[in-house]
Amino acid sequence: MSTLTIRLPDDTTARLKALARSRGQSMNKLIEELGAQALAAWDTENHFRAVAATGDVRAALAVLDRLDAADRD
Repeated sequence: MSTLTIRLPDDTTARLKALARSRGQSMNKLIEELGAQALAAWDTENHFRAVAATGDVRAALAVLDRLDAADRD
């Protein structure tokens, strides 16, 4: 486990604290979840780019279908 110090504008910090509080979470847990979401989006984008580079349109469209389904959930 690592410790990370970040600098955020005061307003952003206050809003993140309010979001964490509204979810009944610690700031640490909130940032951990937000980071996981960002990494999942990045991984999906990279996967899509790799599939698209193969020229396999059917496989690329399947990735988009899964993204659409995830957005609906």
